[in-house]
Amino acid sequence: MSETSGPPAPDGKRLGSLLAPPRSLRTRLVVGVLGLVLVMAAVMSAFSTVSLRHTLTVRTDSQLMAAAQRAADKRHDLTQEAKKASDQAAQEDRSNPDNQAGGAQPDGADKADGAGGADGDPGKQGVPPGLDAAGQSTGTLTLIAPATQASSGSGSEAAAYIDKDGHYASISTEDCRLLLSEATNDHPVTVHLHHLGSYRVVATRDEVSGNTVITGVSLEGDKALIRTQLLIELAVALLGALVVALAGRAMVRSSLAPLERVARTAHRVASQPLERGEVSIKDRVEESDLTSSAEVGHVGGALNTLLGHVESALSARQRSETQVRRFVADASHELRTPLASIRGYTELIRREGADADLPEEATYALERVHSESVRMAALVEDLLLLARLDAGRELRREEVDLVGLLVDTVADARAAGPEHDWRLDLAVLEPPADAAPEEAEDFLPEPPLVIGDEARLRQVVVNLLANARVHTPAGSHVTTTLEREGNALVVRIQDDGPGIAPEVRDRLFERFARGDSSRERRTGSTGLGMSIALAIVQSHGGSIAVDSSIAPEDHGTTFTVRLPAAVVEE
Repeated sequence: MSETSGPPAPDGKRLGSLLAPPRSLRTRLVVGVLGLVLVMAAVMSAFSTVSLRHTLTVRTDSQLMAAAQRAADKRHDLTQEAKKASDQAAQEDRSNPDNQAGGAQPDGADKADGAGGADGDPGKQGVPPGLDAAGQSTGTLTLIAPATQASSGSGSEAAAYIDKDGHYASISTEDCRLLLSEATNDHPVTVHLHHLGSYRVVATRDEVSGNTVITGVSLEGDKALIRTQLLIELAVALLGALVVALAGRAMVRSSLAPLERVARTAHRVASQPLERGEVSIKDRVEESDLTSSAEVGHVGGALNTLLGHVESALSARQRSETQVRRFVADASHELRTPLASIRGYTELIRREGADADLPEEATYALERVHSESVRMAALVEDLLLLARLDAGRELRREEVDLVGLLVDTVADARAAGPEHDWRLDLAVLEPPADAAPEEAEDFLPEPPLVIGDEARLRQVVVNLLANARVHTPAGSHVTTTLEREGNALVVRIQDDGPGIAPEVRDRLFERFARGDSSRERRTGSTGLGMSIALAIVQSHGGSIAVDSSIAPEDHGTTFTVRLPAAVVEE
């Protein structure tokens, strides 16, 4: 059989979200606007970077094709010059018999053969033909490989580039192999060389010699330009975000100021005591705030309408309560005279002995009339007292010694309930527990005085002691303690009875509240004792609380009355 379990406990994330205070609308708006600005800046930066990269690539490709054309033109010019020199040398040979006989060659032929070859075959020494063409920029490279070894990278190719100082420098064999493997005849491609960085290269075939010619242009300048643009965009984005955050915060604060004033108006109204007494709600949302914006106008107008309705309802409630209170007071006052007459005549009959001649049933009825008149007179007096307290009538204000009051009331309770164990603990007259022996010996207690109506305060203690006597079984212990806590005097009445059920404890101080809800009110309680005690204590600026337990191992009830102590002049 599976055991049933309670509701699952919230996990840490949910518990943290419940305990964490919600972020303000101002913060959420500023963060939202700032986030949108940063996202837009990132999108614009990405778009501009891609556009710049594409533009630079198109420009580089154009420069690359121009460099390849200049190199080709330069090579063709050299080939034409070599051919002319060769033709001239042959003509001189034919016209000079000595040269034909001796087999000697003219200087021009030697020069034509040593300049790189009329067939365009570059030597391993010197600069590849075409790299030294006019207009070639720094970073430009040229690689010329024989047609039969264009893809092998055997080392017979001629390769060099123009460094940043304008000098011709050789290219490593590893980079040559990479260029021969990556470059294509179709279109320019990007090659990342090991020693020279990124290059945009294109491979062409020489029309005269048939050699593979690879021309390249360095991309390091373009990459530096893109990095510079990214840094500038990042700086502009951060600066713009800071400006937007400050300006947005000021704008949001200014825009939400009317809404905050509306909230303060609602808080002021909510802090007013609306549960009792005559209430007048004067706070309203200002007209300037209502016209500040449509949203604030809607909220403020609705709040003003609500406050008007609440004020009307509270006024109607106050008028109704006043009428009921006046009716109860007038009815109770009018009932006092006939009740006094009934009680007086019944006592007169009993005192004169006239009830001796009456039948037994009539005598019993007369006794019941007398007891009910006494009970009803007490109820009328309680109602009159509550009416006076509700009307805010001032009670008597004099110094009241709580020690004497408690001594008298506990003695009366002991006489009324001898079957209970009554105890009185006057801790207020004893030295503090942490006092030194010398201090304890010289301790002089401060008089436990309060300012108030002694009769009403006595009534509070009597009601609490009577409640402990009536609702606890015989033999129960009832302890009354008086102690000082700061600037207050605290009276605690504690019993070890069965305790008060939670549903009864929650409405204990309501009027006409009874622990026994049946129509047979065996205790004779009117249900006004606790509500009268609460009204009296509150009228003295104090408080009353109850703590009760019905657990079998730890049961009992404790009433705590806290009253402000009187200032005693030395």
